[in-house]
Amino acid sequence: MHDDRNLVEARLKRVLDERIRPAVYPESVPLDVAVWHAPGEPVPVAEGLSAVPEPIAVGDGWGAPWGTSWFTVTGTVPAAWAGRTVEAILDLGFDENMPGFQCEGLVYRPDGTPVKGLNPRNQWVRVAAPVEGGEEVRLHIEAASNPVILGYHPFQPTKLGDKETAGTEPQYRLARMDLAVFDETVWRLVMDLEVLGELMRELPVEGARRWDILRAVDRALDAVDPQDVNGTASAARERLAGVLATPAEPSAHRISAVGHAHIDSAWLWPLRETVRKVARTTSNMTALLDDEPDFVFAMSQAQQWAWVKEHRPEVWSRVTRAVSAGRFVPAGGMWVESDTNMPGSEAMARQFVHGKRFFLDEFGIENDEVWLPDTFGFAAGLPQVIKAAGSRWLLTQKISWSRTNTFPHHTFLWEGIDGTRIFTHFPPVDTYNCSMKGSEIAHAARNFKDKGVARHSLAPTGWGDGGGGTTREMVAKAARMRDLEGSATVTWETPAAFFTKAEAEYSDPPVWVGELYLELHRATLTSQARTKQGNRRSESLLREAELWAATAAVRTGHPYPYEQLDRLWKTVLLHQFHDILPGSSIAWVHREAERTYAVVADELGGIIDAAQRALAGDPGGDLPLLFNSAPHTREGVAAGGASAPLAAGGGTGVRPRDGGGHLLDNGLLRVEIDGRGLVVSAYDLAAEREAVAPGRAANLLQIHPDFPNMWDAWDVDEFYRNTVTDLVDADEVVPGEQPGSVRVTRSFGRSTVTQLLSLSPGAKRLDILTEVDWHESERFLKLAFPLDLRAERYASETQYGHVYRATHTNTSWETAKFEACNHRFVHLEEPGWGVALVNDSTYGHDVTRAVRASDGGTTTTLRASLLRAPRFPDPETDQGVHRFRHALVPGATIGDAVREGYVINLPARRMRGDAEVAPLVTIDDDAVVVTAVKLADDGSGDVIVRFHEAHGGRARATLTAGFPITGVVATDLLERPIAEPRRHGDTVPLTLRPFELVTLRLKR
Repeated sequence: MHDDRNLVEARLKRVLDERIRPAVYPESVPLDVAVWHAPGEPVPVAEGLSAVPEPIAVGDGWGAPWGTSWFTVTGTVPAAWAGRTVEAILDLGFDENMPGFQCEGLVYRPDGTPVKGLNPRNQWVRVAAPVEGGEEVRLHIEAASNPVILGYHPFQPTKLGDKETAGTEPQYRLARMDLAVFDETVWRLVMDLEVLGELMRELPVEGARRWDILRAVDRALDAVDPQDVNGTASAARERLAGVLATPAEPSAHRISAVGHAHIDSAWLWPLRETVRKVARTTSNMTALLDDEPDFVFAMSQAQQWAWVKEHRPEVWSRVTRAVSAGRFVPAGGMWVESDTNMPGSEAMARQFVHGKRFFLDEFGIENDEVWLPDTFGFAAGLPQVIKAAGSRWLLTQKISWSRTNTFPHHTFLWEGIDGTRIFTHFPPVDTYNCSMKGSEIAHAARNFKDKGVARHSLAPTGWGDGGGGTTREMVAKAARMRDLEGSATVTWETPAAFFTKAEAEYSDPPVWVGELYLELHRATLTSQARTKQGNRRSESLLREAELWAATAAVRTGHPYPYEQLDRLWKTVLLHQFHDILPGSSIAWVHREAERTYAVVADELGGIIDAAQRALAGDPGGDLPLLFNSAPHTREGVAAGGASAPLAAGGGTGVRPRDGGGHLLDNGLLRVEIDGRGLVVSAYDLAAEREAVAPGRAANLLQIHPDFPNMWDAWDVDEFYRNTVTDLVDADEVVPGEQPGSVRVTRSFGRSTVTQLLSLSPGAKRLDILTEVDWHESERFLKLAFPLDLRAERYASETQYGHVYRATHTNTSWETAKFEACNHRFVHLEEPGWGVALVNDSTYGHDVTRAVRASDGGTTTTLRASLLRAPRFPDPETDQGVHRFRHALVPGATIGDAVREGYVINLPARRMRGDAEVAPLVTIDDDAVVVTAVKLADDGSGDVIVRFHEAHGGRARATLTAGFPITGVVATDLLERPIAEPRRHGDTVPLTLRPFELVTLRLKR
């Protein structure tokens, strides 16, 4: 037989496009349309419904950037349509290729009842089925004219990302506004042909099944009369029934489809628009659940659920009913789908505490799965946080975006730094916006890397980013692929149902140890420095506020601000969303975040001040108190206590250096700063060891061109290193105003840098305060420290411990980690001697090594990433003044790195009073670090203390309560009991594994 595949496939395409799809709506009449443009920000629904609209016609422009327009559409169903199904087609000017990225709408009935959302792939609203004819139709549309930020030519700088600069030009033209007859038979024929046509193209040419489908499609098209599609569609469907009824092979891959709408809590739109995106999508999905009995929808991010409850009670009632039916599923158990690289230990824990507690309180539902499809890599400390929260499984999609190496598994055990293993799945469909195309389903089956030992995978199905979620077309396609020869089988299931099956069938999955590093989007560790500084500062202030408020409550009866702390934690957690904290959102988001962080800091400062004043007693007292919120003794003051500090011994001398510059010496370190303001020596006097590599200079600012191939705010490509400029010219190098310091000023481009380098008495660290007035574009600023160290690996702090990375590039996996994340410290060490670099607000860094020809020694260069200047999506990224604190700590052990990291992030607070403050809790081993002291969330007054082993070894210690206790219970992160440890009076003996995390409830 002749090969006529191309002929039939081309025929199928044209007949579908030009005849069958248009025949879904064979008759239509126009609706009358009027509009009211809300001034300023969105208005309440009642106000929008009651506003007086003015006429508008199809083809007219509407919608200033970020505006809201309330359309009223009215019409009458023709009497001739009696007995037929009628839908309103409401096209606001959509581009069907941009679901989630342009205008969207929510349809209401006149009484304010939400009907469903409108988006480019979902423009219909059912009026009635069947109609009698003559019915009056009146609908209202709350339409958001969100501008297109990421267009067909992506990553172009635009001022549309900030309402203040976006202008007032209408963004859209009103398109179709009709009442139309819906021919369900034709629509079902479209679904039949799409499923078979897409499947056919994925099957091997030499297989019989492809040809069976081809011939059936050809016969069906013969049955279609192009002049009377509606009259012949049923006959065409009959000719397809046989090939649609042939069951799948027993060995077929099995896909659990989960209805999904990945909605970024902020990205190319502000937070307030996400509130509406969620309302539109949940309205859509509850409507679809009513129509499709097999369909199941899952939504993550407790914050988004809380928004619906708070802002759209009329939608919330529909959602709660669907949850009760078990088909609208709270997923993930986190407050938002956060970044996981940069949030600190406690913040990562609280993402689960607040997320899981919301779902438990509202629905009694415990989330076993963690749902993070779009997060930009996963920190190695996360598995034990997941376990400590009472969860078991992790789903993500993003690692499939890696550009260098292909991850070797789709289902596996992920082992964290403490040995905790979490059952993990990467959907092989390679998208979190699956639309049930045959190519997607075939790709999932082919791509699945665990064939032969497992056969289940998951497909998150639906348009995301506000695109409205799953469509009736996706549900129809899934129904046809439930048991279809040549295809993977598709079944709607909850995430928990999928994971239960996947875990049961794969009893011994492979193990991946350490971080799940995304080989892409590395620059998110640096972009939008103010957002990152606001996060770090907020985390530190929250720690202090809880500590001192709890201490004041126990010691003095001072009221504990439960509700205020709960609200502030949720605010900080929201801003850890994976497009806010990483710096990849529009200008509006980051300007708003900066203002929010300032308010958070002010409120937390008030909590801290009030608690400390209650503890200090008479402010006119003679006792100079230092409040130490760090987990280690500082200046003689116990961790978590307040007392008069011990005077530091000695001082720091500043004297001229031979050859120019200055020399700092405090008896522990001797630091030489040359005439260029560079550190040419940092000498550990006790160890008689030099930290700076021979012939090199530290505290070296370096600037690179920074123009990645795409994803400007997200990416830095490795070729950025090919060109570098060392900023060695100084405008001024002079002694600083504070004792033991040197001030260095530099100018470059349109920017200036002022640095203060100082040695404090008794401190074995060089403090570096860097202030940058940054006015560069598409540049990357680094702070370099070439060290005389040979280390095969180095440590970076992560949640509840640290992760090791190689300093070499033996493999492509190591080479790909050319920019990586740290929290408060990076530590490099030869046996017996090391160096740490600690910081107060930076996350990105790189480490490289070279062997010197001069002496055969190794120079290991550590560079902290300070600033970038991408132009998309925020063309003014990071312009202005920034301040960073770093400290170089020669001779540092890993314990020193941990301690100094806390010192730089938790500065001492001082006030006068008449009473010392004993710590609520003490632990007699510095390797055991307390990360939280607070009152229990249940209001019982019990004290919660969370701690972990921080050095990476075994620890034996004793915890002593500074108040009478009646019992001790080990709990999970949600403060639920899991064990009763031994205690002796008010002490608890501890034995901890490396990096082990423990939470104790001390009963008062």
